Amino acid sequence: MSKFTSIDDLRAACADLPGPDTTARAAAEARNAVLTKPPAALGRLEEVAIWLAGWQGTDRPRIASPQVAIFAGNHGVVAQGVSVFPPEVTAQMVANFQNGGAAINQLATCFGARMTVHAIELDRPTKDFTQSVAMDEKDLLAAVQVGWNAVDLGCDVLVPGEMGIGNTTVAAALAAALFGGLAEDWVGRGTGVDDAGLARKVAAVTAGLTRHAAVLDDPWAVLAALGGREIAAMTGAILHARTLRVPVILDGFIACAAAAVLHRAAPAGLDHCIAGHVSAEAGHGRLLAALGMAPLLNLGLRLGEGSGGALAIGIVQAAAACHSGMASFAEAGVSDG
Repeated sequence: MSKFTSIDDLRAACADLPGPDTTARAAAEARNAVLTKPPAALGRLEEVAIWLAGWQGTDRPRIASPQVAIFAGNHGVVAQGVSVFPPEVTAQMVANFQNGGAAINQLATCFGARMTVHAIELDRPTKDFTQSVAMDEKDLLAAVQVGWNAVDLGCDVLVPGEMGIGNTTVAAALAAALFGGLAEDWVGRGTGVDDAGLARKVAAVTAGLTRHAAVLDDPWAVLAALGGREIAAMTGAILHARTLRVPVILDGFIACAAAAVLHRAAPAGLDHCIAGHVSAEAGHGRLLAALGMAPLLNLGLRLGEGSGGALAIGIVQAAAACHSGMASFAEAGVSDG
């Protein structure tokens, strides 16, 4: 599917998702069993390498061409006073990304990742979801398409990231809509709102859930009603990566909210994804638990931009390097006991 013309196209894409290469995974498990180390001595690195092998279709996986794709969008719900920063900061940060000045630029460089930046109609924010749907079907499909098209066909792991003033409020609304609970269960302080700002965020999410209660059983309708263009684009990128069998490293709360749409839309829809980290944003740990994911890192990050996911590229690279580069007991002439 290269062009989405209706939400039914999205549903159809989710109904026909490829799985991992089970033969390659089994071969990787067999290789792992004879490497020069005690069983399970490399802990989760072994699990990560075997997971990677299944999606790359080889018993010796490697990470040579990572991609960090950053999506930016603006949100009408900012009118409810949910952020300490004005929407203009989104465009200013996009310029910073493009000029190489943000944290994510440095992290991408550290791990040899190609970084792409996709600003989506910053001069046309989504509608305020407390008043109407955030995006109509046309806007939703266009944003998903941006994400789909952004995936580099030559990449061997993808980290989707984001920038969008107000998007922790949007992510909280999506999480509550997709997994239930009260707004208070999911809303956090984002970029640092005070108690009054936190109360406004809770009120906005509650109002959005009430207004759109009739569609909460449909993940694509939820994304249209409560989401944002950059979040829908991340959903599209994660979906395209799955069709290509490209592994995905998820970043923080907002990226995981985008991924959660696929989790609800398709059984095993996130099997090609791994959680790069757990952030300090209040709802992220709860969201990871709902997704059944254990994060690779816990460093108290709360920046967004794909930063935690990019940092975890190094962990995934290390897992692949150890698995694929180590000698077996027989090759090394080492007794296996």
